[in-house]
Amino acid sequence: MDKMIKIWNQTGFVENDPWVIETEDVTAGEGEHAVIGLHAFLEAAECSNESGFGVLIAPADDVTKLAPYLDRVTLVAISFPVFSDGRGFSHATLLRQRLGYAGELRAVGDVLIDQVPLMLRTGVTSFAVSNPTALKRLAENRLPGIAEHYQPSAMPSIETAGFSWRRTGIRGV
Repeated sequence: MDKMIKIWNQTGFVENDPWVIETEDVTAGEGEHAVIGLHAFLEAAECSNESGFGVLIAPADDVTKLAPYLDRVTLVAISFPVFSDGRGFSHATLLRQRLGYAGELRAVGDVLIDQVPLMLRTGVTSFAVSNPTALKRLAENRLPGIAEHYQPSAMPSIETAGFSWRRTGIRGV
């Protein structure tokens, strides 16, 4: 039985998302955009000057290999195959803070509601969600979280009065 997967971002659920992660069994069709693995992308990028790519980053991939081509990438999907594998958090942070990627970052795989606020802090902007609890909580706009954080993030934040090392998750200030 196929899991229901919905795409969510901070404005809500996305209808008719055009991105399809290609596998041996699944290919992008008419009006859809392919998301291909890092190695396939690097081969394609070497052979053409196309842009608008979607790239899937696996936990063991070296995300820095994308650096020369980021201006040609529209979406980076970061794989979280199991909840206990946090390498995707590092990939997102590297893409945003060191490589300056400004496009869409999507978490795919085992996306749990407790991790969404942390993924947002690393710069993830959309989520492919299949977990029933996460789907329900996102539909209700109920994200868990902590009001104050000790570490900086890829999201805008302000410092809390009296503690230069403590930041709040307030956006747009």
